[in-house]
Amino acid sequence: MKKSFLILVIVGFLVIGLSEIQAQTTQPKFNQVELMKQFNGKWEGELAKDTLFYVDFKPFGTTGTDMYFKVVAGDNVLSEIMELFGYNSKLNKYIGTILEKGKDAEIGACWFTSKNKYIVTYLNDISNPDKASWKCDGVFKSPDAITEIEYQNGKAVMTYNYKRVK
Repeated sequence: MKKSFLILVIVGFLVIGLSEIQAQTTQPKFNQVELMKQFNGKWEGELAKDTLFYVDFKPFGTTGTDMYFKVVAGDNVLSEIMELFGYNSKLNKYIGTILEKGKDAEIGACWFTSKNKYIVTYLNDISNPDKASWKCDGVFKSPDAITEIEYQNGKAVMTYNYKRVK
């Protein structure tokens, strides 16, 4: 009798414990296509005194995003990057090509982890972005303001503050 009661109690704790563990590991699935639309439009920001950046996000088809990024100091263009990202339903992430003038092409991934937070990293680092060689953590502070922190090998190297151009 005591043994049966003990087994019943143990089974009860296991059932309760397993349901709690499963509830903690379930990730909400955000509508990546709708959230990505927040980027659409022109943005700008300041990297340093007299050094500005400009970003233009345009929709491409129904689930794509075309991005052009330029850094300018006075009359000199210091950097230009073009990206074309499209939604991949199997990964529930945006996947795309990152082309920076003078550098090798990269394949990147972007996804929202909440309604206003997102990650951008290289495709080979999507399973463990915290250990990525390069990544950006971004947050929409408002519909017209974004802050991104760029990391290289786990160390913050740059902060970008975007403001929407109306």
